[in-house]
Amino acid sequence: MDPFWSTLLHRVWITWTPLLLLAFFVIRSLAVRTRQVERYNLRAASTLLLGHIVALIVGVAQSYFGYQQELAELFSLSFELLSVVTLGTTAAFRVLLPRVGFVLPRILVDLVTFAGTLLVFIVVGRRAGFSVAGLITTSAVLTAVIGFSLQDTLGNVMGGLSVQLDKSIAVGDWITMVGTNQPIGRVTEIRWRYTAIETRDWETVIIPNGVLVKSQVVILGKRAHEPIQVRRTVEFFVDFRTPPSEVIDAVQSALRADPVPNSATHPAPAVLFHGVRDSFAHYVIRYWLTDLTADHGTDSAVRVRMWFALRRANIPLSIPASTLFLTHQTPEREQRKESEELERRLAALASVDMFRTLPENLRHDLAHHLVSAPFARGEAITHEGDKDDGLYMLVAGEATVRIGNGPEAKEVARLVPGQFFGEMSLMTGEARTASVIAATDLMCYRVDKPAFQRIVNEMPAVADQIAEILVMRRSALSAARDDREEVRRKRVETAKQDLLGKIRSFFKINPQ
Repeated sequence: MDPFWSTLLHRVWITWTPLLLLAFFVIRSLAVRTRQVERYNLRAASTLLLGHIVALIVGVAQSYFGYQQELAELFSLSFELLSVVTLGTTAAFRVLLPRVGFVLPRILVDLVTFAGTLLVFIVVGRRAGFSVAGLITTSAVLTAVIGFSLQDTLGNVMGGLSVQLDKSIAVGDWITMVGTNQPIGRVTEIRWRYTAIETRDWETVIIPNGVLVKSQVVILGKRAHEPIQVRRTVEFFVDFRTPPSEVIDAVQSALRADPVPNSATHPAPAVLFHGVRDSFAHYVIRYWLTDLTADHGTDSAVRVRMWFALRRANIPLSIPASTLFLTHQTPEREQRKESEELERRLAALASVDMFRTLPENLRHDLAHHLVSAPFARGEAITHEGDKDDGLYMLVAGEATVRIGNGPEAKEVARLVPGQFFGEMSLMTGEARTASVIAATDLMCYRVDKPAFQRIVNEMPAVADQIAEILVMRRSALSAARDDREEVRRKRVETAKQDLLGKIRSFFKINPQ
């Protein structure tokens, strides 16, 4: 074999070049399925290996033709050692460790690579005959000079190092900086000098690490043991005369029944009554956004869903406006309004059996003293055990009757328009025996003891009639049915006398 080729093969073998090539191709095949490996890592390794082989060939050629080969061998060694460092850090930090779920910060990997590169230059320097001690001393002086002149740059470098080491901000986080004009963006890269974020406007913002570590940073949508999602707020306005419960029911049920894309189902969307302004009621929709890149589009979809929900409920949106009332307030108009309200009150009294038998003049007097009592859904009208002497007549809406408190509370009845409750407290002063809760928005009229006191004073016999009605209601609800009419009559009479005595005592009526 020709001496050139035999020498070249010998040099290739003793410098472990075949093993380096094999390691390169193995790492490259593994890197195809690993996203942690950037292309320039493999490109740098392949370039260094190529430089090592070229320098090796040049050195053998120089020796073959009788020239000095020390410089070529020095370059060959440098390229070889640098390729070892590159392949080693790539295999360890970007291929093997990520496979077991352990990813080191980029800056730490760069530090290890820098340390390996520095070691290579020390080894090559000693092979070339350089004074390592003198080089270190000179480097220390140069480092001090450079440190004073590059304070900002070094601050950015140290800031980037601290961010990556403490892992307070990671690639993929959505961040914004409080008190600055920096936009909201997703972190795409944390380098030595800067951190890059991509905004929703397809812009990349470069933030110096020194500025980043000195600012208050908000990481959007990040909460321990919870998915990434951000709460969004959408405002809308409705005529203030529309009951808030109707608006909330219409919009909230529409959003929860069929969730808008990119909105979370937990927590569920909520509609809140935010307040009343000059001529309209202010509402807000709060929902949680799951895709932080789709904020404005999802807001728009929520507004569309809200608009159609209000249209289905026949609730118009409102805009700021001023109203000028030109109605002339005449005595005839006032009288007509009072007459209409009186008719409604008389109709409510006529729906209550114990008031239906009252003379017309007494019913009119009582109607004038009724008190309007509206309640919102979920609001307690009466509480079990409370001392209250008011009777309620249900005009619109529904209510539930519950006994017990807390988890042991039990619904025993449901009230609809035309029914009344609280009669025992009005007539005897007894404590409430049950709680009544508004199942929907409802309207009641309330009869207080002073209003009914005048009726009893003018017509004491009405107490006897009412006592009979009340005992029939109590008997129908609590007494067992008895087949014998005689026994039932005696029971009713006994209960009637008992209630009549309580009524006379409560209203201080002298028996006639």
